[in-house]
Amino acid sequence: MQILAAFGILLALGIGIAAQVKTPEPPAVKRPFAESLQAVVVTTPDWPTVKGTARLFERKTLRAKWTAVGDEFPIVVGRSGLGWAIESAPEAVKDFKKEGDGKAPAGLFPLTFAFGSAPKPEKLGYPYTKLESSTECVDDAASTHYNRIVDRFEVGNFDWKSSEKMLAVGEEYALGVFVAYNSYPVRRGDGSCIFLHVWKDAETPTSGCTAMERRNVERIVSWFDTARNPYLVQLPAAEYKKLRKKWNLPKLK
Repeated sequence: MQILAAFGILLALGIGIAAQVKTPEPPAVKRPFAESLQAVVVTTPDWPTVKGTARLFERKTLRAKWTAVGDEFPIVVGRSGLGWAIESAPEAVKDFKKEGDGKAPAGLFPLTFAFGSAPKPEKLGYPYTKLESSTECVDDAASTHYNRIVDRFEVGNFDWKSSEKMLAVGEEYALGVFVAYNSYPVRRGDGSCIFLHVWKDAETPTSGCTAMERRNVERIVSWFDTARNPYLVQLPAAEYKKLRKKWNLPKLK
């Protein structure tokens, strides 16, 4: 009986700890871009330029052609432009994005859930994290929660020394989408907390995210559907042209 009781306590504790993490986690196995039916395509003129454009594309089946959804719109990326993500880079590339380098990741990345300061809209049919004063994105590479959005009061293991207090950021994080860069698996020091979010203005770059007008974030959030495996495709224009056929990317005008 004592052994059974002890097992019951351990099981309850395990379930309790697991239940503390409320933020949706990316699936253990990454669904490839080849299985995507929606794409947010971001291009910049070259690697260091912080201004670019975004376009939305979708296709009805995996064998169908990509078609544009609405008009393109302006975006800003990291203060140091773009840098290759190790999971997307061609074999010849040796220099990759790292934590704190001010670069937005270049490559192909799943868009896994939305977040915002308002309650989850009733008609929203995919994961959404409402930001609280205790919501943080952990950018401490030594933490077991590195590159995760967590609630510091509910996560269980508080082991980080630095993070983004997301609600305190204000309007820029009032609505956004988590970009699953460095998530399959998470690699310590390769970069964290990459989002699509509201920009400060059209001239101010980010620390590594991709930002835009609030209305365009709303447009993406109301359009994308996790069941359709939405992706962010983000590249300098020359690289996009070079890789378009190989990666089966949407054709740009």
